[in-house]
Amino acid sequence: MPIKFHSQEIDFPEIQTNLLILWLSTVADMYSVKIGKINYIFTSDQVILKVNQDFLSHDYYTDVITFDYSKLPVISGDVFISLETVRSNALDLNVVFIHELHRVIVHGLLHLTGQNDKLPQDTQVMRHKEEIALIELQKILSK
Repeated sequence: MPIKFHSQEIDFPEIQTNLLILWLSTVADMYSVKIGKINYIFTSDQVILKVNQDFLSHDYYTDVITFDYSKLPVISGDVFISLETVRSNALDLNVVFIHELHRVIVHGLLHLTGQNDKLPQDTQVMRHKEEIALIELQKILSK
């Protein structure tokens, strides 16, 4: 399987991996890319902080860090997700944890397709693309 899910120093989340793989493949098709090898690593705040410090020279917590190894049109990479930060963001945003987790999962994939969110206008575009992807997930889940 080109998309794999792992956990590091935290319990694996209750997700439907086969459906998520189908969904992420559908989203990749929307951007005319093929999925190579993508690892999703669910982890803790402490691990993601260390990754952020060691590899990006950032000294703060975040929900997701994407390492892009893509050679377009094939996308590949490692996507680290702090489940603790996702959980606190879900509370702050008043959304269900699994919805926020799905948003962050697709956020990582969108980075691999070349989407960026460094500037405020880019962030707005990224959020819109996440919403479109989440609608696709709902279509898959309702089948």
